[in-house]
Amino acid sequence: MIRFIAPLAVFIGIAVFLLIGLDLNPRNVPSPLIDKAAPAFQLSQLHQPEKTFSRSDMAGKVWLLNVWASWCVSCRAEHPLLIALAKQNIVPIYGLNYKDKRTDAIRWLRQLGNPYVLSAQDVEGKVGFDYGVYGVPETYLIDQNGTIRYKQIGPVTRKALDETIIPLIKKLKLES
Repeated sequence: MIRFIAPLAVFIGIAVFLLIGLDLNPRNVPSPLIDKAAPAFQLSQLHQPEKTFSRSDMAGKVWLLNVWASWCVSCRAEHPLLIALAKQNIVPIYGLNYKDKRTDAIRWLRQLGNPYVLSAQDVEGKVGFDYGVYGVPETYLIDQNGTIRYKQIGPVTRKALDETIIPLIKKLKLES
C-alpha cells in the first residue's frame, strides 16, 4: 500500500502544477527589459537599403517598435489596428522586419498598407534577439529617453491599445 502512495502523491503534485499553469496567460511573460534602455542597433531600411535606422535616431521621441514579418499570420491580424493607429498620429510606429525576405516584406506592405514611418531589416534576427523577441509580432513602447516602457507579446489588440498602450503614450508625452 505504501509503495502506491508515493507515486500517487507525485501524480497529484504534477496535476496541481499543470492546472495552475492552465490558468496563466502566456502573453503576460514579464520582460526583463521593461524600464531598461532599449538595446542599441543600426540596420538597413527596408525600402531604402542604402540608408540605415538606429535607436539613437529616435532620441527625445516616444515611439513604437513593432516586430513583424510577411510570413507571420498574427501580424496580418494586428495590421489593421496598426494602420488605424498610424492614421491617428498619436505616436510614430517603426517596423522591425524580422527574419524575412526584403521582396516579400515590401510586397506585403504594398498589399496591406504601410503603418510604419519606416521599417528596418533584421534578416538574421540579431536585433530581435537583443530585444528578447519570443516570436512575431511583438511591440515595444519606447520613451523619449530610449527606455522600454511596455512590451506587447503577440498581436496588438484593441483592448491593449485602448487600456494600456495609448494611455501610456499620452502619459509619456506629458512627461517630456
